[in-house]
Amino acid sequence: MATASDAVRRGTVLPVDAARWAMWTFVIVNAVIVETLFLSAGSGKNGVLTVAKFFGLHAALLMAFQLLLVARLPWLDRRIGMDRLTVWHRWLGFTLLWTVLTHATLVILGYATLDDTSMGRTFVALSGVPASLLGMLAAAVIVVIAAISTRPLRRRLRYEVWHGLHLLLYVALGLSFVHQLQETTTFTSSAFAEAYWWLLWLFAFGALLTGRVVMPLWRNAYHRFRVTAVIPESDDVVSVYVTGRHLDELPARAGQFCIWRFPGHHHWWLANPFSLSAAPGPQGLRLTAKAVGSTSAGLRNVPVGSRAFVEGPYGAFTSLHRSRPGTLLIAGGVGITPVRAMLEEETTGDVVVLYRVRSEADAVLLNEVRDLVELRGGRLHLLTGRTGEGHTPPFGPDSLHRLVPDITERDVYVCGPPAMTAAVLSGLRDLRVPARQVHAEKFGLA
Repeated sequence: MATASDAVRRGTVLPVDAARWAMWTFVIVNAVIVETLFLSAGSGKNGVLTVAKFFGLHAALLMAFQLLLVARLPWLDRRIGMDRLTVWHRWLGFTLLWTVLTHATLVILGYATLDDTSMGRTFVALSGVPASLLGMLAAAVIVVIAAISTRPLRRRLRYEVWHGLHLLLYVALGLSFVHQLQETTTFTSSAFAEAYWWLLWLFAFGALLTGRVVMPLWRNAYHRFRVTAVIPESDDVVSVYVTGRHLDELPARAGQFCIWRFPGHHHWWLANPFSLSAAPGPQGLRLTAKAVGSTSAGLRNVPVGSRAFVEGPYGAFTSLHRSRPGTLLIAGGVGITPVRAMLEEETTGDVVVLYRVRSEADAVLLNEVRDLVELRGGRLHLLTGRTGEGHTPPFGPDSLHRLVPDITERDVYVCGPPAMTAAVLSGLRDLRVPARQVHAEKFGLA
């Protein structure tokens, strides 16, 4: 059994709440600074350009926040979770889109009013100014990224295509940074303004490079991950065992996931987030995946002894967030993998597991889960059968209360397909399980 050092928290600030307070404090402090810089810099050449400057400054601030949300900073990721940070990144992205478009439109309108000419001619004239041209290019890239991120287009694109195009966001950020450098009325309006913007951009780009490039490269060079075994669990499920050096120093917890690449077996850009299906430790790491795509289906052909490139660990689906002695773990299908890993932790309190599958034959790692639940002195409910008209909803409030009468007194962890997760969360809300006791994990990176 793996150990978990965190005691159950009662009446204290949860890690997720502390992280959110820290983020809001950071946002508010920077917003106040930007407002102060705007008011102290003086007005523009006319009222329209003054308002345009206001939106431009806030667009720069939103871009810096965007970088921080996708930097995968461990302190934030382990407390808030990548899925929640990704949702915030998405909504902030659309806010950035409208802020940039408003800024650009007002700049053209302001100069058109100033020169008493049409907006079309003003647009052409401004495109010949290097600073303005950079801003236009950045805005165009942001519009393209926003368009492909709308749900209708996003669903039509393969993840690899969408992700490759989405990386153009960094090009837009670079263009915006140079654009701001050349707009001296905002970047160098005072010594304090110049110092502030340099520090903010360096912090944002530094966090991104550290979290997305430096740290993964360093960890893989240090730990030297290699595949030690590939074990089929069923016709469409396989477990891959990975070992390496100094794995006792890897800050991984049961319930977390990593982004896995197997150089030489797949292209480097083909990566998948798979949960750890066993508690991490010096003995190694294990992922268990169901064949739902070309990458996951090909895992059973990964050569033993080959290198593995591992990013992470990521995720807030851990016992770090426990606030009650009792625990309810709810899993659907292959979502059992992080739950199975959490069962290995030596934590106090009663544990109940609800495992939803179509049939017992589809229950991945069922024997391991049974053994671990028995070892913990807990209860396992295997929920099989169809869901739909004429069938009792397995995760309706009545069903949940019947299976776990003291559900409101437990921490509830949910991991499974989106429809199942939504049904569980709805049932928990109907039962008035406190939100601070509910922890859900979603599959995917976007």
